[in-house]
This record gives sequence, structure tokens and C-alpha cells, in this order.
Amino acid sequence: MPASVAGPEIERLIQLLARLPGLGPRSARRAALHLIKKREALMTPLTAALQVAIDKIQVCKTCGNIDTHNPCTVCTDPRRDPSIIVVVADVADLWALERANATNGRYHVLGATLSPLDGVGPQDLTIDQLVARAHAPEVSEIILALNATVDGQTTAHYITDLLSEANVRVTRLAHGVPVGGELDYLDEGTLSAAMRQRTLF
Repeated sequence: MPASVAGPEIERLIQLLARLPGLGPRSARRAALHLIKKREALMTPLTAALQVAIDKIQVCKTCGNIDTHNPCTVCTDPRRDPSIIVVVADVADLWALERANATNGRYHVLGATLSPLDGVGPQDLTIDQLVARAHAPEVSEIILALNATVDGQTTAHYITDLLSEANVRVTRLAHGVPVGGELDYLDEGTLSAAMRQRTLF
């Protein structure tokens, strides 16, 4: 066991940074060293920003997005189309769609996808709230923007069954060949989905 080369405070910083996604122990050590070296320029403002996040960021009661306002900026934007609700598993998916400027609709964040192996059932997601929102008279379409994984597709089928009573059109994202993709590098499932969902040229 190698001897510790830093005090417990620095070791604690490294351990906490290592818990972040994408950072292992080595990357966490590099990040900690960088923060310490740039204490005034980085660490002090980062500490302040983290405190503001703790104090002010909250989960939107309408859609599940995170923001400093409740309802969130997306839900209160009058330019958004209230007839479309885009269903995503996580806030990161919402942010990805916003970066792509892919929709002008509103969102609903489930919080995860159904995963019996991980112990995630319907009661762990915000599916009941989604069904209630789908019955609002202004809503005409629910877009299921869920991952093309087994859990994502299971969740999509489950939600579709629950929405059969609502007067809404339920659609999902197209699956298939990505823009710029080469057929030789695609897996068989992607190619099969692309062939099944082919469109007029």
C-alpha cells in the first residue's frame, strides 16, 4: 500500500472528485491538483457556484427539469408549443435535445427508465404525472424520446399502453442510420431498424 503524499483534506477532495462520472482516481488527482494550483481563479468561484446550486437549484414541479425557477424556464416560455410533450429519461437527455434545437415542445422527465434488474419500477418514475398531463385538452402529441435500449423500449411500450385512453398521438424518435454514418460500421440492430423504417427519397 503506497504511503499518502497529501493531507487528509486533499485526499478527501480527490475522493469526492473521483465520484463524478468520467473521473477515475487518476483523473481526480489531476483535477484536484489543477484546482489547488488555480485556487483563486478556479476553486474560489467554483465553491461559490456550488453553494448557489445547493441553495437555488430545484426540480420543476411540472416537467422534472432542474432550474432556479419553479416551474422552470422551459415550462414558462410562451414560445413553446403546449400541444407537444417530449418524454425523456433524464435531464441530460432534455439538455441534449435543447442543444440540438430539435423541438419547440415542452418536456417530461421520467427520472430513469424501467429496469427490473436494477429494481426500477413504474412507481419510481413520474409516469402517473405524465399520464395526467397527457389528458390536458391542449396536448395532442407525446413524443417518446427514450434510448434505443431494452429498458428504454420497455418503458416506451409501457407508457404507450397507459396513454391508450388519452386523446393524443404517441410517436417515438426514428431509429436507424445516423447522419454521416457508414453502413459497414453499424451494428445489425441499427441496420435492421433503418431498413424497417425506410422513407421516400
